[in-house]
Amino acid sequence: MTGAETIDFARESIWLLLMLAAPGMLTALVVGVAIGLLQALTQIQEMTLVFVPKILAIFLVLLIALPFAGSAMATYMDGVAQRIAQP
Repeated sequence: MTGAETIDFARESIWLLLMLAAPGMLTALVVGVAIGLLQALTQIQEMTLVFVPKILAIFLVLLIALPFAGSAMATYMDGVAQRIAQP
C-alpha cells in the first residue's frame, strides 16, 4: 500500500464515521437547543428535563438510520476486503 492509498483509506474512514455519527449528533443538537429555548422562555430550570426527550429522539433517528448505516458499513468493509486481497 502506497502513501497515497493510505491517505485515501483514512479519508474514507473519517468520511464514513462522520456520515454515521451525523444523524444522532444533529438530532441531539436540535432537541437540546429546542428544549433549552423552551426552558429559557418558561423559566423552568430543571437540569434533567433535557435527557429523556433527547434520548428518545436520538434512539428514533438511529433506528430510522440503521439500514443506511448497515449498508454503508457493508460497502466499506467490501472495499477493505478488496484492498487486503490485492497483491
